[in-house]
Amino acid sequence: MGRGGSGVRAVSDSSIEITFMFRGVRCRERVALKPTATKLKKAQQHKAAIEHAIAQGTFDYSITFPGSPRAAKFAPETSQETVGGYLTRWLETKKKHISSSTFEGYRKIVELRLVPALGYHLVLDLKRKTIKDWLDKLQVGNKTLSNIQSCLRSALNDAVDEELLDTNPLTGWTYVRKEAPPKDDDVDPFTPEEQQAILVALAGQARNMVQFALWTGLRTSELVALDWGDVDWVRGEVMISRAMTQAAGGEAEVTKTAAGRRSVKLLRPALEALTAQKVHTFLADKEVFQNPRTLERWTGDQPIRKTMWHPAMKKAGVRYRRPYQTRHTYASMMLSAGEHPMWVAKQMGHSDWTMIARVYGRWMPSADAEAGGKAEMLWQPELSDSVSSIIK
Repeated sequence: MGRGGSGVRAVSDSSIEITFMFRGVRCRERVALKPTATKLKKAQQHKAAIEHAIAQGTFDYSITFPGSPRAAKFAPETSQETVGGYLTRWLETKKKHISSSTFEGYRKIVELRLVPALGYHLVLDLKRKTIKDWLDKLQVGNKTLSNIQSCLRSALNDAVDEELLDTNPLTGWTYVRKEAPPKDDDVDPFTPEEQQAILVALAGQARNMVQFALWTGLRTSELVALDWGDVDWVRGEVMISRAMTQAAGGEAEVTKTAAGRRSVKLLRPALEALTAQKVHTFLADKEVFQNPRTLERWTGDQPIRKTMWHPAMKKAGVRYRRPYQTRHTYASMMLSAGEHPMWVAKQMGHSDWTMIARVYGRWMPSADAEAGGKAEMLWQPELSDSVSSIIK
C-alpha cells in the first residue's frame, strides 16, 4: 500500500504511485513527481482529495488521470451501466453464436431470474457476496443453481473482456447447497407390468415409438429427431447426432456434447419396434417416428404428452409419470440386469459413469459372496491351490 500503509509509494526516480479504491476496484495510478519527502506528502494530499471526491460522488477518472488506460472503463456511459442493461445487451449478442436451445435457456434465466433480482445493481458494483446471498434464498435444486451461475459466469466473463470489470466475481467459485430441495419429478422407472400395460394401451406408430424409447434410453428430443438414415441395420445400431427442442422451432440441432453423439446398440425389443415402424414411414426415408394425427415429425415433448402420452397412461391405469421416465426405465433395467455401468453410460450419452452411479446406484447389483473369486483364480492360482489344500 505504500509508505506506512498510506497508499502512496515511490516506484521510480521520477514517479510516485497512488493506490485507492473506486467502485469496488483497487486502482493504481502514477503521477510524475520526484519521490522526495515533500513530493510524497503532496501525493498523499492528492490521494486524500481523490478519496473525498469519490465519497461525494464527484470524482471523474478521465479528468484526474486523462492518460490512464483505466479511464475509459470508468467513463460515465460505461460505469453507470446496470446489470439488467448489460445482460439484455449481452443476450442479444449471444443469439447468433449459440444454439437455439442454449439461447432459450439463457433467455429464461436472464429475464426471469437475473434481471428481476440483480438488474438494478451497477455492473461495477456486483460482488460475489451479493450473488451468494441471492442464490441462498432461491428455493431451487443444485441443477438450477448451476445453470443460473453458468449463464451469469459467461456474461461476466464477457464483461471482463469488455473491460467493464477487472475480474469476474464468480471465477473459481460455485455456490452449491449441501442438501438440495427435493425434485418434483425424481427417477421413477416403470415396472415391467406397467410397461406392458402402456404398450397394450397404444397401437401403431405410438406403440412402436414408446417400445423403442424404453429399450434405447433415448431422450425425447433425440427420439423425434431420428431419421431412417441414422439406422445401421448391419451393425444393429442407431446413430444419435441430433436433437429437437421446442426452442429450436421444429429444427433438429446437433447434440450439445461429444458424448451425446453416439451409437446405441439395438436390443431385440428396440429392433422389433423399428421393424414394425417400417410399414409406416420407411419408404419416405425421412423421420422414423411421426405424429399419427398429422403424419409429420413430432415437434417436441409437449405434443407427445398432450395427444398420445396422457391418454395412454390413463387408459393403461398406470400412475402418471412424464415420457422422460422411459429413459430412466432403460437405465434401471440395464443396471439391474448387471450390465456394466460404463456401457450404460455410453449408451445414454454420458462421458463417464459417475452420474450413472449417483442417479441409478440403487439399481446396481451389490457384490455377492463370491465377489473377487475370479480375480484370485486369474492372478494368484498358486495361492488358490494352497488354500484349497489347507481346507481339504
